[in-house]
Amino acid sequence: MPQPMLQTYRVIKSKGISVTLDGHGSDELFSGYGHIHNALSDSKTLAEFNEIIEKLKQGQSGVVDFKIKNNPVILTAASLEKAKDNDISFLDNNSPLNLRNLIETSKASALLLPANDTYIIEIAKKISVDWIILKEPKIAFAETLEFLYPSNVESEGIHKSAVIGQNVKIGLGVSIGANAYIGDNTEIGAGTIIHAGVVLYRNVRIGAKNLIHANSVIHSGSKLGDKCVINANAVIGGEGFGFVPTSNGWKKMPQVGIVILKNKVEVGSGSTIDRPSVGETIIGEDTKIDNLVQIGHGVTTGKGCAMAAQVGIAGGAQIGNAVVLAGQVGVSNKIKIGDGVIASSKTGIVSNIEAGTVVSGFPAIPNKLWLRCSANFKKLPEIAKAIRQLDRKKSR
Repeated sequence: MPQPMLQTYRVIKSKGISVTLDGHGSDELFSGYGHIHNALSDSKTLAEFNEIIEKLKQGQSGVVDFKIKNNPVILTAASLEKAKDNDISFLDNNSPLNLRNLIETSKASALLLPANDTYIIEIAKKISVDWIILKEPKIAFAETLEFLYPSNVESEGIHKSAVIGQNVKIGLGVSIGANAYIGDNTEIGAGTIIHAGVVLYRNVRIGAKNLIHANSVIHSGSKLGDKCVINANAVIGGEGFGFVPTSNGWKKMPQVGIVILKNKVEVGSGSTIDRPSVGETIIGEDTKIDNLVQIGHGVTTGKGCAMAAQVGIAGGAQIGNAVVLAGQVGVSNKIKIGDGVIASSKTGIVSNIEAGTVVSGFPAIPNKLWLRCSANFKKLPEIAKAIRQLDRKKSR
C-alpha cells in the first residue's frame, strides 16, 4: 500500500473523521488490502517509524544510530523471513550468517540491528530500508511490541455474576470478571485485574497491579506482591504432596502452610505452586515460571530465576538468585542450588550445586564434561566391540 494512502488513512482514523467517496466509507475503501486493512482497523497498531525511535530512546535498548528515509507507518512486527511492507523486524546480537544476509532481501519496512556487528552495519548503510542500530536489539524488539500492541485495559468494576465474600477489601481501579469467586477476608490491591472464573479462597492477599487470568485458583492464605502475572489455570497454594506410610496405608499430612509470591513474579498456564505442611513456599521477586511447571511444598527461590516448561522441583529445595532451569529439569527433595546456576534441558539434579555452575545430564554433571561424554555416546558400540576383541586376545 502506498505510504500517502497509509498516512491519509491514519489521520482519518485518529481524528475520528467520517469520510466517503462515491458513497464508500474509509474502511470500505481500504478493505481490499487484506492483512493491512485488518491492522489499520485497530488504531493501536499504527506508528510511524520516527515515533518508534523516540519510544526506544526512552527505553533500555540503547539507541546508537538510526536512519529515517521513508519514515514508514509500522503496522506490526515479524521475523526477517516473513516480514512484509509496513512490518518491522530485528536481528539479535550474534545472529547466524543466513539470517544476517536476509537484511538485503527482507521485505520489512524497518529494521532493528545490533551495534556490535560491523558486517551488518556496513550492509545497512547500503540498503534503502529505514533502520535503528542498538546495543540490545532484542530488548528493542520487545519494547516495540509493547508500543504496537498495548495491553487491553479492562473496565474498572465488578461483574454482576462475580461472587464476593464477606469482609473483602477491594482497592481502587480493580476489575473483577464474570463468575469470579472472592473468598471471605480477602484483600485485593489497587489496579489489579481478575479475569473470568478466577477463584480466590479465604484470607488471600493480593498486592497492587496484579493480572490474574481466567480460571486460575489461589488458595487460602496465599500472598501475592505487586505486579505479578498469573496465567490461565495456574494453581497457587494447592496442597503439597504429603503422605506418611503406615501399616494401614498412607496417612495424609495436613498442609497448613502458605505460598508467597514476591513482586513481579509471573506464573505460566497450568503451573502449580504447592503450600507446605507448615511454613512457607516462597517465590523470589522477578522470578519467571513457564507453563506446566510443578513447584513442591516448602521450596524457596531467590530473585530473578527462570524456569522453563515442565520443570519439577521437589519439596524443600532451596534455589538461589538468578538460577535458570531449562525445560524438563528435575530437582530432588531438599537440594540446594547456588546463585547463578544454569541447568540445561532434562538435567536431573540429585545433589547440591555450587553457585555459578552450568550443569547437564542425569545425574547432573558440569556441562563441559557432559558435552565430552555426549560426543562419545555414539562410539560406545565400537568401544565395547574393541574391548571384547582385547579380552579374546588375552584369553588365548
